[in-house]
Amino acid sequence: MTPPPAAAARLDSVDLPLPEKKSAARKASARVDRPFKGIALILTSTVFLGTSDVTAKYLSATLPSIEITWIRFLVFALIMTPAMVPGSPLYAMPTKRLGLHMARGATLLGSSLFFISGLKFLPIAEASATGFVAPLFVTALSIIFLNEKVGMRRWIATGFGLIGVFIILRPGTGAFHPAAFFPIVSALAWACTLIMTRMMSGGERSITIMTYSSIAGLAILTALVPFVWVTPTWHDIMFGILIGVASTAGQWIVVLAFRYGDASVLAPFSYTQLLWVSILGFFVFGEVPDRWTILGAAFIVASGLYTAHRERIRRSQLAAVSAEPTPNA
Repeated sequence: MTPPPAAAARLDSVDLPLPEKKSAARKASARVDRPFKGIALILTSTVFLGTSDVTAKYLSATLPSIEITWIRFLVFALIMTPAMVPGSPLYAMPTKRLGLHMARGATLLGSSLFFISGLKFLPIAEASATGFVAPLFVTALSIIFLNEKVGMRRWIATGFGLIGVFIILRPGTGAFHPAAFFPIVSALAWACTLIMTRMMSGGERSITIMTYSSIAGLAILTALVPFVWVTPTWHDIMFGILIGVASTAGQWIVVLAFRYGDASVLAPFSYTQLLWVSILGFFVFGEVPDRWTILGAAFIVASGLYTAHRERIRRSQLAAVSAEPTPNA
């Protein structure tokens, strides 16, 4: 349903909040350097996210994409309800960034909606592999919105990833399907979501960000779904609930993972999601990724891995500079 956590490879994560005794203000819990635990959590998250993707593709045969996404956000909002109730220990509505929260919810919705729309027409391995280009968009957007400097090596890695996209899509050939643009737009929307998450990190708790995202997405979809409504069967409802629970659990586990390790360390392991969706796609839909999808995915994964490697080096250099004593020390 949602582009993979590898897309967060170049962004700091928002830490999970823990309740504090004798304090009205809640602060994000400190990060703990336990990379193996973080890796285990990332691997677990890919199972949930892959299951959500496969279930969404299965359900797209009977329900419109907007309705599937609406069910997903309805379940998401119901899960986040305790954070919306004043007096609840999890109450997380106070914020000074309401506009940014709403914008993030809209881009998250766009990411989910375009991805599901693509799943209706594309093999799931192809759609998922294309969705992994989100880090490439993050590289470009971080220059505009985060004032980051991107070196030549990372631009080369970005170009390498784009080659992978062209290999998968093969525009101008008989294998090209116009729906292939859906996962690309989905990845762009996800990159915007990550950029806004980075803009709020340190000032907003993760539970607050997730709560407002569920509210914004559900509000927009509730206005749209009457125009495409198809009465779901109990079978459809159950699978819709599975999508909502699996995708929400997967994203929350990603947030947990980033408490125990840097995104640049964890990102490579999120590519196992491609393996899960390929396996599930074979057993559920009888789909076997062709050689072009496998080759293109290899280019995209290699690009993402190198980007994560350069980010790890950059963080190490920044840490070394900050550790140097100042002349007045």
